[in-house]
Amino acid sequence: MKRYHLTTFGCQMNEHDSERMKGMLGSLGYSEAPSREDADLILFNTCSIREAADNRFIAHLGEAKRLKSESPDTVVGVGGCWAQSVKDEVFERFPFVDVAFGPGQIHKLAEFLASDSITAQGFFEFEDFAGHLPTERDRPFQAWLQISQGCNSKCSYCIVPSVRGREQSRSLADLVGEARRLAADGVRELTLLGQNVNSWGRDLPAGERVGFGGLLRHLDDVDGIARIRFTSPHPKDMRDDVIAAMAECQSVCEHLHLPLQSGSTRVLKAMRRTYSAERYLGLVERIRAAIPGIALTTDVIVGFPGETEADFEQTMEVVDAVSYDHAFTFVYSPRRGTEAAVMAEQVPEDVKRERITRLVDLVQRHAAAHNATLVGTVQEVLVEGPSRTDPSMLRGRTRGNKTTLFRADVAEGELALVEILRSTSQTLGGRPAVTAAA
Repeated sequence: MKRYHLTTFGCQMNEHDSERMKGMLGSLGYSEAPSREDADLILFNTCSIREAADNRFIAHLGEAKRLKSESPDTVVGVGGCWAQSVKDEVFERFPFVDVAFGPGQIHKLAEFLASDSITAQGFFEFEDFAGHLPTERDRPFQAWLQISQGCNSKCSYCIVPSVRGREQSRSLADLVGEARRLAADGVRELTLLGQNVNSWGRDLPAGERVGFGGLLRHLDDVDGIARIRFTSPHPKDMRDDVIAAMAECQSVCEHLHLPLQSGSTRVLKAMRRTYSAERYLGLVERIRAAIPGIALTTDVIVGFPGETEADFEQTMEVVDAVSYDHAFTFVYSPRRGTEAAVMAEQVPEDVKRERITRLVDLVQRHAAAHNATLVGTVQEVLVEGPSRTDPSMLRGRTRGNKTTLFRADVAEGELALVEILRSTSQTLGGRPAVTAAA
């Protein structure tokens, strides 16, 4: 039996794609190897959103080159966004790579492996979603559901439209059908994936457009699915019907990841985000009025070209006003082929680092304060497995996406009611409540 080793970089969409690759390889008779040294097929599923992801991947690719030189029959494959972004030069720059493919061509990997050809091949034109492919999930009770591919937005810093193409939506019937199959397979929590989930369906035929809010309602009706999450929405498309669906659908979790990127309206305009800081704050107000207690998380980019100290202070003011439960904070790095990469007034690295330190400190203070308010409450927790640092403890997440640690005799994939006894900025801790969740 041949063996493969797969390394995944980047976002949840890549994690979903990697599960499809694993399922497909299993159907071809491959088993997973514990290390690259033990593999006949070395695979990388790549990201190109930030420079750091590129650099990490290139270092790993160097190891694959060495292993192939020691064992020439080893096949090296590169998939994902980085492969798509360098499609015209990948084999010239890395002649030891045997197959390269973009995000919309996962199935071509199987065709390549089943062929008799030993010629390096590249597959980069989007053909189909991967929903029909077999999958090997990390956890049997949680699953990704890709609802769309690509993005129609024109953010000046983002490479996604050039590597994943324009937005293409899967049909409602296809998505509901896959959700039902996943529920029948034991899935309790679905996470909907798309570059901009809440613009889903606008490219479908007129008679099939129910809007993202409508999609949430249809998936809420699927028996067996206890929780629905989604990532990531765009603030410009977060409309009242979506907010209403979140408030009214029992399975939709009380957590929303709502990217901010900057609290300066001037910088947002340069980013081409198409909303102002004031509009964003108004949206947050409507969301919290409809869904009291909702946990809000976000993305923030520090040091975008031309960002002044005054601009950064405006970001700090918005972050302080919203009081996020968590934030993913990033130092801006230029991406080839984007408008922002050639903008004047690139911010010095030391300034970026100093600013992000201040931002992280503020985010952590708010996160700690939010978590502290949950002490003494009872939270529904989906058990995901043992704690990474203390195997005697169980780890799970609340509906608000809070990591929770507790001791109990509860199986992975089960819902438990946990009384929260302590908190930090990162986690909650507790004990089983008197009764168990249904």
